[in-house]
Amino acid sequence: MKILYHHRIGSKDGQYVHIEEMVAALRAAGHEVRLVGPDGFDDQEFGGESGLVSRLKARIPASVYELLEFGYNVVDYARLARAIHEFQPDVIYERYNLYLLSGAVARRRFRVPLLVEVNAPLYAERSAYSGLKLAGLARWAERCAWRSADHVFSVTQVLADQIASAGVADRALTITPNGINHQRFSADADTAGAKTALGIDPRATVLGFVGFAREWHGLDAVVELLTEYRDSRTLHFLLVGDGPVTEELKAQAERAGVADRVTITGVVGRDEVQRYVNAFDVAMLPNVVAYASPLKLFEYMACAKAIVAPRQPNLEEILTDTRDALLFEPGSRASFQQAVRALIDDGDHRARLGSAARETLTTRDLSWAANASHVVSVAEEVCASPELTSR
Repeated sequence: MKILYHHRIGSKDGQYVHIEEMVAALRAAGHEVRLVGPDGFDDQEFGGESGLVSRLKARIPASVYELLEFGYNVVDYARLARAIHEFQPDVIYERYNLYLLSGAVARRRFRVPLLVEVNAPLYAERSAYSGLKLAGLARWAERCAWRSADHVFSVTQVLADQIASAGVADRALTITPNGINHQRFSADADTAGAKTALGIDPRATVLGFVGFAREWHGLDAVVELLTEYRDSRTLHFLLVGDGPVTEELKAQAERAGVADRVTITGVVGRDEVQRYVNAFDVAMLPNVVAYASPLKLFEYMACAKAIVAPRQPNLEEILTDTRDALLFEPGSRASFQQAVRALIDDGDHRARLGSAARETLTTRDLSWAANASHVVSVAEEVCASPELTSR
């Protein structure tokens, strides 16, 4: 099958990981994939962001920036149309972005089936966190993008329910959680050796987190635990990533006298992540967006790590409390710390949970290869549907 992968991603971060892994899985299964996206995207380093986008956001009014986002469809449609003429795809597979409607237009113009992958309800997300000046246009654009698709893939049932409420039929919705590339991540690791290689005391219990650390993650609660156990047990906090709160976390640890028990790596390459996760004893998700399917969750599971995560519906689609994770009351600092304490003091419990997490991952085949297979199966059904020519 020939698949035209369409996106409007301007930075190489978690979004890029999803694109990279899905494209690789589709190609490994024997399909031809061509990407259509912003110019210069492929030249960025992992963790990098488009400099032009950053400058525009900083220098022009938000309403003008949103109009430019909408206007991008003109440029993007020309690029997409050219790719369709040259590549003659069987389907367009699009990663949804707010104001991105060029795929929907191309679907009508060229009668090429459109499959849309939705990772977040961006109208609601941006309204809540950064604000939208053109809220009416944004809401219309989101609904139009979702409804124009022949099929929509959602990363969680929670998100799928929101998509359905916007008018997408249940039969046109499939749940494909994020997954794992088993060639990148495995459970075959020497945890003590991994700690030693990173300059961490191999006897320490390592509390680990992967990602871009923000204030809402509540990672200062982890430094409090280091302080609490300072005189009774050796703990170490390993943050694999970067973020706006890292300097404050370092300052907090310095004030508490535990600075030597905190390691913050900064941005690391995709192929380097496992060697850090291998050193974890407890893998933490202190706070998770209610509709998300966190990439780090599947990495933790693949590495057979004991997971502490909030007890909320999107995570309970994957995890079961006390069987393959310890789940705590969302938003409760005390509940989070209590769950971590339970694992700090019980190495056997950590091992059981980690083994069960890995088993859940493999039994349910939560992998990019499986997601690619689901996408192709749906694409074949859509291509064979007589409804295609009537829309």
